[in-house]
Amino acid sequence: MVEVTVTPQSSLADRPVQIRVRGLSPSQLVTLRAWLKDEQGERFQSRAFFRADGAGEVDPGLHAALGGSYSGVWPMGLFWFLQPDTLFRRLVKRDVAGSPFRVRLEVLDGLCLGTDPREQPLASCEAERWYLGPGVQRVPVREGRVRGALFLPP
Repeated sequence: MVEVTVTPQSSLADRPVQIRVRGLSPSQLVTLRAWLKDEQGERFQSRAFFRADGAGEVDPGLHAALGGSYSGVWPMGLFWFLQPDTLFRRLVKRDVAGSPFRVRLEVLDGLCLGTDPREQPLASCEAERWYLGPGVQRVPVREGRVRGALFLPP
């Protein structure tokens, strides 16, 4: 049985995570796809093609992506290379305190180039990417023409 995991499953957006796929056939070609919907419902996704090692595992931190949204060894590549399905959209998190981005990670058999969200994955999981740590206070700043936010640690 194929399994994909993200460790830790919930983390701050600037913290690295480890993605691992287990249960594949040795040398099996797979597509790892990451996608999320932003606060306006826009879909962003990335994909990378991998060949499983002799134990039937894929680890983007150890194994080079053969192509897709990026190539080479990029442990966080699936998160860094998210692109919009609609041109000229930017991935922006407006509600940093209230909710995380929920990134869906999927393993697809073979090299999948399509953007159809109904493609049946071999395995999937979800990662939460928070933009505000526990206990951090966000204070809006409005002084003259200056606009911003001050983040105070607990």
